[in-house]
Amino acid sequence: MSDVSPDLGPKGAPEPSLIRLARASGSEVPVDLAVRVRELRKARNWTLEQAAQEAGLARSTLSKIENGQMSPTYAAVKKLATGLGISVPQLFTPKASPEGGGRLVSTKRGEGAAHATTTYEHELLADQLTQKSMLPYRARIRARSFDEFDGWVRHEGEEFLYVLTGAIRLLTEFYQPIDMVRGDSAYYDAAMGHNVISISDDDATILWVTSIG
Repeated sequence: MSDVSPDLGPKGAPEPSLIRLARASGSEVPVDLAVRVRELRKARNWTLEQAAQEAGLARSTLSKIENGQMSPTYAAVKKLATGLGISVPQLFTPKASPEGGGRLVSTKRGEGAAHATTTYEHELLADQLTQKSMLPYRARIRARSFDEFDGWVRHEGEEFLYVLTGAIRLLTEFYQPIDMVRGDSAYYDAAMGHNVISISDDDATILWVTSIG
């Protein structure tokens, strides 16, 4: 994954589970993928065997990921997210102990954590804030056809999108495609298969907000 890199231990050896999400500003946000995957699995009361089966991975592979003994390929990351019923950005958004008092975080333009895929280029917003109920992110839509996706995207929760620039086509499993331009928005069940493609000459950009189950 071009936008993430493993952290290095005290002797310069890689720590495979510690992923650093790169921000456009040049700073990085560390995410312990081993801890995150283990938390998500236990929250579902799944054994290693159950989680591995849901993700389509070998039990030994999942065990190594959870124990920080290997850094998964992007294909494995996608399988993990799909098996856990979440999106890839949600997989890289850690949860921690609830914080007391009022909470506030501001993300300057271009300073969100970057996460690029072949179809979308995500900028995670408010990524410093843990225990969020919503996952907001800005996305540049690279895809121009459904064929560029590996099937439908599905994950738990509900999702809201708002078109910032350009024009998009919202493709869903149970409805006719919806063409949308700047200022248009949609709210839908994220468990329903969905994909977004750009139908403008340039890549369209949208604001996406996903509820976190």
